[in-house]
Amino acid sequence: MEIKITQPAIRWFQDEFDLTEGDSVRIHVRYGGCGSVQTGFSLGLGKEKIDEPGALFEKDGITYGIEAKDLWYFEDKNLTVKYSRKFDEIQFVVE
Repeated sequence: MEIKITQPAIRWFQDEFDLTEGDSVRIHVRYGGCGSVQTGFSLGLGKEKIDEPGALFEKDGITYGIEAKDLWYFEDKNLTVKYSRKFDEIQFVVE
């Protein structure tokens, strides 16, 4: 599995989470919400340590990642994280 994060999304993360070099953002699976990959589950975000990485993306000294225990959600597909200017929010594209 591979994670890609667009430059506009990186700027959104830096602004929303007040990120500095050495920080990490964990993308995690949560119960509920409007996920399009696994019924009844969706993705969440947190400025927190990634203990057992399953997939990582690094940019400007900041690590974005998914724990190995959450890889089941993606069914061996890749994740692209984009920013929607129209909705002023992050969008997850799993393909």
